[in-house]
Amino acid sequence: MQKGHFGVPFFVPKYSIPTFRKTPTNMKFLIKLGFAVLAFLVLVLVVALFVEKNISISRTVEISREKSDVYDYVKYLQNQSQYSVWQKKDPKIKITSLGTDGTVGYISSWKSNLEDVGVGEQEIIGMKDQERIDYELRFKKPVNMTSISSMNFQSTETNSTKLTWEYNASSPYPMNIFFLFYNLDEKLGSDLQTGLENLKSLLESTE
Repeated sequence: MQKGHFGVPFFVPKYSIPTFRKTPTNMKFLIKLGFAVLAFLVLVLVVALFVEKNISISRTVEISREKSDVYDYVKYLQNQSQYSVWQKKDPKIKITSLGTDGTVGYISSWKSNLEDVGVGEQEIIGMKDQERIDYELRFKKPVNMTSISSMNFQSTETNSTKLTWEYNASSPYPMNIFFLFYNLDEKLGSDLQTGLENLKSLLESTE
């Protein structure tokens, strides 16, 4: 305390030069981690630009039955329970339907507690007699996505039927990056082929 004019006391504030503390080690780590995550996200976005967004998978089998016989069996979605790999995976799967089976607009819904089967529905969206059937698959669990599949029928010179099961998967950018890490052609293609072989055995044994 000092005295000013007329002996009135007053305080003289003390000023100090600010000092800068060093960044703590854990803060440095968080900063580095943040840059690493950012760099990884940028890399993913760049790589995804060069990955296909649409993938087409197909498998074919020749069935020793006339095309009309094969078509008349396959056109009913309910019959897929007899040869489809996915429905056979869960004996407790719950199937519900809406509409008239074997016609455009018919919807078959499934619900399973198994992650490999999940929850979804399949609708017949197009039919060309004895030539082609188109379906829309709407998956709800464990993933939410929509795909298109088809069955294509072709007669052979030996009066057999060449049946092709095609599946078209799509994923928007940048989620299409997962196509690099999950071989859909190998996994899904195997299921399609097994389903076709099951169908072949079924139809040829009931000739």
